[in-house]
Amino acid sequence: MDKLKQIESFVAVAGKGSLTAVAAVEGVAPAVIGRRIDALEERLGVKVFVRTTRRITLTHEGTAFLEDCQRLLTDLANAEASVSAGGVKASGHLRITAPAGFGRRHVAPLVPPFLAAHPDVSLSLNLSDRVVDIVNEGYDCAVRVGDLPDSSLVSLRLADNRRMCVAAPGYLEQHGTPQLPADLVRHRCLTLSSDASQTRGWAFVVDGEVTHLRPGGRLDCSDGQVLHRWCLDGLGIAWRSTWEVQRDLESGTLVQVLAEHAAPANGVYAVFPQRKHLPLRVRLWIDHLKLAFDQPDFWQRDVA
Repeated sequence: MDKLKQIESFVAVAGKGSLTAVAAVEGVAPAVIGRRIDALEERLGVKVFVRTTRRITLTHEGTAFLEDCQRLLTDLANAEASVSAGGVKASGHLRITAPAGFGRRHVAPLVPPFLAAHPDVSLSLNLSDRVVDIVNEGYDCAVRVGDLPDSSLVSLRLADNRRMCVAAPGYLEQHGTPQLPADLVRHRCLTLSSDASQTRGWAFVVDGEVTHLRPGGRLDCSDGQVLHRWCLDGLGIAWRSTWEVQRDLESGTLVQVLAEHAAPANGVYAVFPQRKHLPLRVRLWIDHLKLAFDQPDFWQRDVA
């Protein structure tokens, strides 16, 4: 007997509380639905319903199993809809957020083709370097760069992200070049302010282990692009992502420091409140990001 049919019948009976009601919808005899439930219970080795002549109720095991089955059927329906030419169209309003600099370069350019492919979807993009509370502020999805704090949110890794310490040659000539991460306490470090997304500080490898430092300095800002500009102006050392400073390194306007202590790549993530009953527009947006970020030439393209 088909396992999926058993699960569909189980969810339907749990919802309607009656074999007869489910059988009427399908146009089959109640005994057919009963045999499916019997086969499911035999395969699982537990009872999912307590059945009497008057009523059907879920067992403790059935209640726990029901949530997983509902999620499975929803995911299957969404997967079929996303690839079927005649399937359900994505619609509604999509609210997304991303870090300001990364969002300008690598998220905002992906919005027009997404909307062109899904004309029934509207979209709001928030760009901010603070950690947006996507649940309480009503966002469907956030793009986050770097280490993720522990939370109940669901995350999907979209791409690798590498960060490094950089400084202008003029700054290093005047103040010297740090040789160890601990030397940063004697330097002017340009840091994100406390309400921004860099929650754990700057990451380095010291004695074979990753460690995090929170260097101080006279200047901090909630906008990473401002920190980048200050770094180019020779005001201090900044900890920036490769996607942001690669051209500066190639031109020599910035120099990487502490390269031998650079931490392994962290990630670029899509973060969303829950996996269960995820709207199709959110699923398609995440797939759109993943497809774009998986293309090597995406990170090499010219961005104004």
